[in-house]
Amino acid sequence: MANIKSQIKRNRQNLKRNQRNRSVRSEINTRTRTALDAIDDDAPDSEEAVRLAVQRIDKAAQKGVIHKNTAARNKSRLVRKLNG
Repeated sequence: MANIKSQIKRNRQNLKRNQRNRSVRSEINTRTRTALDAIDDDAPDSEEAVRLAVQRIDKAAQKGVIHKNTAARNKSRLVRKLNG
């Protein structure tokens, strides 16, 4: 455990950010999985599911949770699968 006050604070901040980022990543994975399942089942709401997934991916990239190129790659794969 750190003895320096600023490092103790930094550790607290890192824990908070880690939990927040983990929940955001988890939501991205869930929405992506839902969208892929909808596409595979030819569901009528597959476009809506993809739209929601892309929206969350964009938000995560904007907040810096995932890299912008990773976001672009994931969105591209989703839309390609939807159109394919």
